Amino acid sequence: MKAIVIEATGGPDQLMYREVPDPEVGEGQVLVAVAAAGLNFIDTYHRSGLYPMDFPLIPGLEGAGTVVAVGASVSGLVEGDTVAWAQSIGSYAGMKVVPADSVVSVPDSVDAKVAAAALLQGLTAHYLAVDTFPIREGDTCLIHAGAGGVGRLLTQIAAMRGARVITTVGSDDKVALSRDAGASDVINYNEHDFLAAIEDLVGPHAIDVVYDGVGQATFEKGLDVLRPRGMMVTFGNASGPVPPVAPLTLTQKGSLFLTRPTMAHYLRTREETQSRATDLFDWIADGKLDVLIGEEFALEDAADAHRALEGRTTTGKVILVP
Repeated sequence: MKAIVIEATGGPDQLMYREVPDPEVGEGQVLVAVAAAGLNFIDTYHRSGLYPMDFPLIPGLEGAGTVVAVGASVSGLVEGDTVAWAQSIGSYAGMKVVPADSVVSVPDSVDAKVAAAALLQGLTAHYLAVDTFPIREGDTCLIHAGAGGVGRLLTQIAAMRGARVITTVGSDDKVALSRDAGASDVINYNEHDFLAAIEDLVGPHAIDVVYDGVGQATFEKGLDVLRPRGMMVTFGNASGPVPPVAPLTLTQKGSLFLTRPTMAHYLRTREETQSRATDLFDWIADGKLDVLIGEEFALEDAADAHRALEGRTTTGKVILVP
C-alpha cells in the first residue's frame, strides 16, 4: 500500500510518499481501508519534533473508513462497518490497523469523510465545552482561532449550550466564517488588539473562560480578559508553546484557574469516546453541527497540506484522501 513516511524531524519535505507493506490484523484489532485521514496541528508537532516520536513514522492520529478484516477477540464490529478513530497513529495510509477499543462506529447518516473531518477536533471541542469548563447558559467565552477546525466546532457547541461567544480570527473572510458558526462578536487580531476590543465589548475582566489553541502569541493577554476565578484553557501551540507561568501570577490576576488538557485524559475508555462521538454524529445528522471540510489533498500531497495548515491559509478542516 501507499503511505506517508517520516524518517527524521524537520519541515514538510520530510513527508515522503512511499510503498510500504500491507498491515496485517491482529488480536483485538480491525483492519480498515482508509477513506480519509484528518490533518491536525499535532501532526506537525510530531513531524517537527516538538512532540518527540520514534522514526520511521507514518503520521496521522485521525481517520475513517471501512472495516475489511476483524481480528480475534473483537466483538461488535464486522466487515463492512464504517468506523472512525482519533487516537491511533499511522492514519496517513491506504490501510490501517486500529485497536478495536480505539474506534467508534459511524452511523449511515454520516459520510466517512465527514467523520474523519469531525472526530478528533469534534471530540476536542466536546470535552472542552462539556467537561473542561462546562459551558452554561449565560456564560461569556473567548475562543481563539474561531475559524479553524476546533474553533469553529467549539463555537457551535458553546453557542448551542447558551454562551455568548467571542472569537478571534486572522482575516476578514474568516470573520464571516466564524460569525456564521455562531459567534456573536468576531475580532480580526491582525487589525485590532483583541484585549482592547474585548474590553470595549464586555468591559474589563469579564470573560468566564478562554479557550486558547494558539498558545504563545495569545496566552498572556488572554489571562488579562478573564474575570476573577475565570479559567484559561490552553489546549494547543499553533504559535509556539506557552512559557512557564508562576502560580503567583494567577493569584495576582484574579485567582484564575489554568489547565492544559489533553484528549487522552478525556477519552479514557471506548464507552466514553463512543458517547462523545455519538453526540457529535447526532448533532451532525440533525443539522445542529456543521463540519466544514475546507480542503481535500491527495495523500501524496501531504507536504502541501502541512504547508497550508502551518501557513494559516486554511479554514475549517483539511483531510487527506488516499
